[in-house]
Amino acid sequence: MHRISVASDAPALILAVPGWIDDAADLARYIAEATTESCPGVEIRVGFLTGNTETLADALEAEPGDGHERFEDGPEAVVVPLLAGPHPEIDPAIAAAISSSQAPVMLASALGPHPLLAGALHDRLFEAGVARASRSMGLNISAGSTGVIVVADRGPQAVTDAGVTTVLLASRLSIPAAPASLGDRASIEAAVQRLHEAGATHLAIAPCVIGPETDPAEFTALSTALNAPCAAPLGGHPAIAQLVAVRYGEALSRISVASH
Repeated sequence: MHRISVASDAPALILAVPGWIDDAADLARYIAEATTESCPGVEIRVGFLTGNTETLADALEAEPGDGHERFEDGPEAVVVPLLAGPHPEIDPAIAAAISSSQAPVMLASALGPHPLLAGALHDRLFEAGVARASRSMGLNISAGSTGVIVVADRGPQAVTDAGVTTVLLASRLSIPAAPASLGDRASIEAAVQRLHEAGATHLAIAPCVIGPETDPAEFTALSTALNAPCAAPLGGHPAIAQLVAVRYGEALSRISVASH
């Protein structure tokens, strides 16, 4: 498990959570609680981009909690987007909230691309029955003629980042995989063509999303249209909390470098 050690006056970690699904709050709090295992002693807040309570703006303006101090040498908080990759609608909303804040804040990167993300996608495919156990390689795809579409939400930059994770996933599975963008028909068709050209006769869908940022009906429709099984979103997979800690730690490193 990724674990970082920080001082008592380290910046708060604020999880910026988009909200499309009803249980976004429960999922976010679960991930925040799990993140404390990788960031012991760090104050973790959750800020939602939708709704009128517990908003990202509220989290940014909150005073340090009991036992925590203000970070004296830089930002008071690090905002970590609960996103697997860039998002053309959600990223500007996070940036707007940060720019409106009176407190000095640093924005961390989205959670992907990262090998941990590829491992989480691998696990979700296994849970969906698309993969099987292998003594030598952990998890392997069950049918050699299967190709995986790694679907990001959404936009060209998200697909570019998902492409890196796709390469890592394909290496783990030893089968073809191609990235695509949710809602982009041309992107989906291009991925399907690539997989067919690589010899895949069956398709499976690996959503490269956490969950709250995406309407689940879109994946249901895509699964039906392609006649392909669809794994679950990454959701509360243990890798997500670890990646939140990784991005927070990277932001702290940038703060440290900037202060010297």
